[in-house]
Order: sequence, then C-alpha cells, then structure tokens
Amino acid sequence: MSATPVPRIFDQARRRRRWQRALARQRRADAADFLYRSFADEIEDRLGFMNLRPRTALVLGDPAGHAQAALARLGADVTSASPLDTDEERALGGSHDLVASLAMLDTVNDVPGALIHMRNALAPGGIAMIAFVGAGSLANLRRALLAAEPDRQAARMHPMIDIQAGSALMQRAGFARQVADGYPLKVRYRGLDRLVGDLRDQALTNVLASPPPPLGRAAAGRARDAFLSSADAEGRVTETFEIVTLTGWKD
Repeated sequence: MSATPVPRIFDQARRRRRWQRALARQRRADAADFLYRSFADEIEDRLGFMNLRPRTALVLGDPAGHAQAALARLGADVTSASPLDTDEERALGGSHDLVASLAMLDTVNDVPGALIHMRNALAPGGIAMIAFVGAGSLANLRRALLAAEPDRQAARMHPMIDIQAGSALMQRAGFARQVADGYPLKVRYRGLDRLVGDLRDQALTNVLASPPPPLGRAAAGRARDAFLSSADAEGRVTETFEIVTLTGWKD
C-alpha cells in the first residue's frame, strides 16, 4: 500500500524567495527583528534554567542572527541553515546537542517529518527548541484582510499551529519527552503598512502554494481603515504574535 501523499499547502520556492528578501532587508539599520530577539532571549533563558550549555548547535532560521550570536556566547559551535541551503523535510545530518528552529516549522508541508529529522539530527540526550508564530496571532490583520474583500474573501494568511497540536506533533515525532507552551508578544502600530513591512523584514509573509491575487487599491484602502478601527486613544493598534514554543529531548 502506498503512503498517503503529504498535502502541498506551502510553496517552497516562494518560501526561499521570502527568505532571500528578509536577509536583504535585515541589512538595513531600521529592519524589524523583534521576533528573533525574543526567540534568542527565550533560548538563553531556557538553557539557563535547565543549566545546559550545548557544545554544538544547529540553528534553522534566524535571519537576523540573534540566536546564533547568543549560542556562540555560551560557547557552542554553531551551524546555521536556512531555506536556501536545507530542506527540513529531508535528513538534516549531524549529531548536535541542540537544534533550534525559529519561525520555520509552521511553513513546511510535512511537519511530522520535519520534526523527525530534527530529532534525528540530535546527539543522544540532545534537545530541540522550536518556536514559531502560532494560532490566534495577528487578529487585527486577519480582520482587516477580511474587511478588504467582503464579497470575495481569499486565503491571505496560512493555517497556524496551536500549542495543543504542537504537543501532539512532538509526541508523534518520537521525542522522549516534550514540553509545549507559549507566550504573547505584543507590538503597537500606527498603520497597516508598517505591520506588513515588519512581516517582510522577518520572513513572515504568505507562502501558500495557491497565492491570492494582490489587493487592489480600493481593497487595500478598506484594509487600512479596518485595521485602524481598533486604534487606541494614541492612534496605535496593538497586534499580538502568539508564540508557540516546543521543546523535546532525544533518548
């Protein structure tokens, strides 16, 4: 009996182009990098709490390089990989004390397969730390996009994984033990265009296999107005990134 084919939700060529654009944008002094700063702080905090100092680490993602720098400060020999030079749905190789995946897992088509490859890339007793933007995020953006096309709504945001599903996926991938939790990261915006720019800076835009057509001028105007309808007294909209973090150990 043949295996059930993995649904093709995301386009990996678009994902690579998104990454190239983010790398180029990160060279600017004003590029947004708050998500990756948060990820790096979270890795440092968790390793400190567990009193772990990995000797070798593989970092998947991290266009701003913050996690790589943090791990290097802890004395780890760090190898970095990106969608340009690796495919998480294939064997990653190596035998690392730590594998960190940052804002990557949520845009692979075969999530269980990617997790298995991360586990296989660990040395015995090694740990995987995985973080991404999860379900419930960007509620104001989602509402604005729906308001932009009231008569013909297109899929402009990809499906997101929640904490419960993340825990089940870690178990399915065969980690000896795992922890799934998360935290909110709140950012205030004066307009929709700045939010979209921040998403582009951090490789967080749409990479669906069936991309929708661009918003027309009128639809884009409706989206901007709908976004600002949630502004506070200072004219700012608070957008929330719900961060899911998965931690798993290899026997």
